[in-house]
Amino acid sequence: MNILTFDIEEWFHILDNESTRTVKEWSNFEPRIHQNMETIYEILDVTKVGATFFVVGWMAERFPEVIREIADRGYEIGSHTHLHQLAYEQDKVTFYNDVERSIKTIEDCTGNKVRAFRAPGFSIMERNKWAFEVLHELGITIDSSVFPASHAHGGLPAYETDKPSILKYNGAVLKEFPVNTRAILGHPIVFSGGGYFRFFPYDFIKKCTKKSDYVMTYFHPRDFDPEQPVIEGISYSRRFKSYVGLKSCKPKLKKWISDFEFVDLNQAIKQVDWENVDRVILD
Repeated sequence: MNILTFDIEEWFHILDNESTRTVKEWSNFEPRIHQNMETIYEILDVTKVGATFFVVGWMAERFPEVIREIADRGYEIGSHTHLHQLAYEQDKVTFYNDVERSIKTIEDCTGNKVRAFRAPGFSIMERNKWAFEVLHELGITIDSSVFPASHAHGGLPAYETDKPSILKYNGAVLKEFPVNTRAILGHPIVFSGGGYFRFFPYDFIKKCTKKSDYVMTYFHPRDFDPEQPVIEGISYSRRFKSYVGLKSCKPKLKKWISDFEFVDLNQAIKQVDWENVDRVILD
């Protein structure tokens, strides 16, 4: 099972960078979402593949026509928080209010129920597992925030599986679709989204996909925009992660979803035998 998803945010929504951290800084940048969404639609229209879109609530406020078009095209929309902040840098109340605001904004914009969520940067880790309680309280039933390996934004390397599973934490129960990994020389490697996908050559991605019975992708509009400006003052490591492989990402994704079958989360949920998946109980 290969699942196609996009995190809908602007090109300047880069984490861990002071000049792009908050709404105040975002006003300094010109939007590129309209042209970048056209690139995504071109890919999907050609390949006829379904996808799930995790939307930043601020995008639904600022560009409601963009989010309505996603819904009008029949794609499922989930929340990617409202202000695209790292979850572990927030307290429980702030996180609750932010996710609640995103859900309300998206639902008001599209008229459709929001039931799925992904944290920016997969930023739910050991010290803020209470985020799963918040999601449960807000009516989220499907999550894709678990990064079951070491990650720049923490991750949950102790999570027991990188396959669809039932996540339980302090009364919260969620259907979890974690990022998939592939063991290379004994180390878990991620290849299916963002900078990882842009960095690795297609032959490597194809080989990993053939050997995987579950793939969870995560792309952003900026992944397909080689003309986007380089943000001044960005660290060398973040610059590499944000700008490597931009020119090749579009044709690489087209080839990937042509060579393999992909579905959206809605279809994936129907394909999973939930009675027999792992049940991960977090302490």
